[in-house]
Amino acid sequence: MNILPMSRKDKEKNEEIAGNPFQNLEKAAVLQEARTFNETPLNPRKCCHILTKILYMINQGEKIGTTEATEAFFAMTKLFQSKDVTLRRMVYLAIKEMAAISEDVIIVTSSLTKDMTGKEDSFRGPAIRALCRITDSSMIQSIERYMKQSIVDRNAGVASSAICSAIQLGVANHEVVKRWVNEAQEAVNSDCHMVQYHALGLLYHIRASDRLAVSKLATKLSGKHQLRSPYACCLLIRIAFKALQEDSERNMALFEYIESCLRHKSEIVIYEAAHALVNLPKVTSKELAPAVSVLQLFCSSPKPTLRFAAVRTLNKVAMTHPAAVTACNLDLENLITDTNRSIATLAITTLLKTGSESSIERLMKQITSFMADISDEFKVVVVQSIQALCVKFPKKHGVLMSFLASMLREEGGFDYKRAIVDTVVTIVEENPDAKDVALAHLCEFIEDCEHTTLSTKVLHLLGREGPKTSQPSRYIRFIYNRVILENAAVRAAAVAALARFGAYCEELRPSILVLLSRCMLDHDDEVRDRATTYYNLLNRDQPPTQFILGGLNVSVVGLERALHAYTLEPSEKPFDMRTVPIEVESTKLIRPTPTPDAAASAPQQPVVSATQQDVYAEQLAAIPEIRSLGPLFKSLSEPVQLTESETEYQVRCVKHTFLRHIVFQFDCTNTLNDQILENVIVAMETEEEGWIIRGVIPCSSLPFNQPASTYTVVEIAESEFTAAFTCTLKFRVRDCDPTTGEPDDEGYNDEYPLDDVDVGIYDHMQRVNKPHFLGSWEHLGERNECEDTYALSQVKTLSEAVNNLVNFLGMQPCERSDKIPEGKTSHSLLLAGIFRGGVDVMMKAKLALADGVTMQITVRSSDPVVSAVIAGSIG
Repeated sequence: MNILPMSRKDKEKNEEIAGNPFQNLEKAAVLQEARTFNETPLNPRKCCHILTKILYMINQGEKIGTTEATEAFFAMTKLFQSKDVTLRRMVYLAIKEMAAISEDVIIVTSSLTKDMTGKEDSFRGPAIRALCRITDSSMIQSIERYMKQSIVDRNAGVASSAICSAIQLGVANHEVVKRWVNEAQEAVNSDCHMVQYHALGLLYHIRASDRLAVSKLATKLSGKHQLRSPYACCLLIRIAFKALQEDSERNMALFEYIESCLRHKSEIVIYEAAHALVNLPKVTSKELAPAVSVLQLFCSSPKPTLRFAAVRTLNKVAMTHPAAVTACNLDLENLITDTNRSIATLAITTLLKTGSESSIERLMKQITSFMADISDEFKVVVVQSIQALCVKFPKKHGVLMSFLASMLREEGGFDYKRAIVDTVVTIVEENPDAKDVALAHLCEFIEDCEHTTLSTKVLHLLGREGPKTSQPSRYIRFIYNRVILENAAVRAAAVAALARFGAYCEELRPSILVLLSRCMLDHDDEVRDRATTYYNLLNRDQPPTQFILGGLNVSVVGLERALHAYTLEPSEKPFDMRTVPIEVESTKLIRPTPTPDAAASAPQQPVVSATQQDVYAEQLAAIPEIRSLGPLFKSLSEPVQLTESETEYQVRCVKHTFLRHIVFQFDCTNTLNDQILENVIVAMETEEEGWIIRGVIPCSSLPFNQPASTYTVVEIAESEFTAAFTCTLKFRVRDCDPTTGEPDDEGYNDEYPLDDVDVGIYDHMQRVNKPHFLGSWEHLGERNECEDTYALSQVKTLSEAVNNLVNFLGMQPCERSDKIPEGKTSHSLLLAGIFRGGVDVMMKAKLALADGVTMQITVRSSDPVVSAVIAGSIG
């Protein structure tokens, strides 16, 4: 009779029917079974099964009490009487798992030591691992001699076990393990690949804290070419790569070693070397060439893992050095049809980064046939690459927009559609020539869009960009259709978009008013209220369009805090919006983690998106001396480093601007483990008149590697807006024991010089965007206008002049005027901001490129002094 072999599906089906034999284990029953360990004679097979149940429960997260675990552990020690190899190795595994939850585990030390020094090699390695798991700092001296012998043992399994255990012991006992360096050095010369790899890892961990020693280790081993293990070679490449990353001057010996590994006989070593070379900082195209050539060969490898690794690395190289990857385009095109969709997707995205302008049409045709076979996750990656291609080749926006439009019409999930919409929005912002085509495609998309978030986003874009097109009336029908057909959230967004058309386009205003009057009959409160508000604003002889087009550029969290403070202190004065912080870039609000008890009793707080300035405002409000200064106007987003990164004391400065004061926050870190600093302050001095140091808030204690802050409050001069401060870190030093951290009773005063801190115009200015710049400009009027002309002889390009001006003044470029088209010799820059005290400031700068850059600026603000200061500060 023929017996057919069982198929894989049948086998999986039988396994599913059989189920997990340990699925419904009861802890009490299993621990009761552990008493079998005390029986005589022992049944090794039954004992192995019970140990397997215990290990399964522990690994599944079952909580075993200390008393229960200790009883089971002591019963398990009886199993050392058995000579069964399988049972003994299960005992070693159980000792390692139960060492952390049982008491008095050192009782098995003698048994493990006996096995470690015995003649049975199958016991020695596992015994070493188990012994090192239960060994603490007080016992390590007793096994040091055995560990040294085991590291250089002729049996590879024993040596590897000892080396790996030494690495684990070195975490808490570095000084002891450091004495085993000679044995580790001898193990590096082992013929066994795994021993050599583990020994190199031990040597690195011993010297990891000494950058120079690590560099010497890598140089020594790379020079002799004594590593035969491909795993050890990969590890040495990583060590050399890290040393090259950290050194300011490139160690050519290490670089040449990595490059030589490109010719190694092992594929994993070759790839590791190529991966290291392409990730080196400041690597040139010439230095990349050998690595790219190797990766190009891997692209045609029959092994999918090598093809995937190669194309993924080339994809990363293409982000920074696209020209270096161009030689691989033919191989990458062959991978588009690869059966592995991950490889094909990476090949496509890499080609999109490296392809030339002439090859875009051909690439789009290839991608079209490819897109139907991949998941939404991979489609998003392709869309993101097309976005970069649109920025790189703006003249090809027609082909790329047609492709994106066809993708929008296809079926897909929310993330996929959102990626396409985000890409189209980016194209609109970066390429004015593509605006009409992009908006037309988006209008078609929202006709059948089932995602409310995307519909509202498109409507917002239409309201912002549609009125500025040559024929704004063409978009009104698409927007009003949303009022008729969509849900309340989309209808509200459509009403806001219609209002922006009415505010920007005077000729369309009568039609918009008719549509808004119809929206006033909507059954939803939000839609009805918006329509009523916009109708009444627009139905005037001179509508206040800045309220519709400008919006409120304030922090939501800051507005909530300011309104709450206003209600706590009743006043006859109306609420002043100028006291609310301006909206800045969002960041995650970090709050202290509550204790479990407090978290259980506290009510659930809603998650609020806070800005970096809101975080600082909350921290500063907790300090009484600073709270009295009033609302925070601005915090510098990027801290200024006042020391080098390698110095013993590290200090950085964050400037917080208030109405009449600037608070300098100095974040200090003590990197010396044998010192504790006390009463830490930063003494500041300036030669500028009018700037007065009003107070210093010291840091009471600065232990090792625990950052803390000290503050200095400075009153701003009435007539001067810039100043330079010399800074000195002053503190009291108390020496301490590096191990325990216990300080001496006596100390001494010391100081440390810091870099100077400058206050510029940008510290008094908060960026604010004006979507309708011309309307806001006319609203300010000519009353406080100032003009001036400057010749910037040291500036060679318009882009450099624009960046320098924006950074110097700290103002926000409006209407994307900071983007300069290629080949232009003249440009107009539009800037807006709010000066300290809530003063609106706007600037027009006309730049012309000749011998250097000539710049004519016009400044308007609501305060004549501010206009004069801004106009005169550039010279």
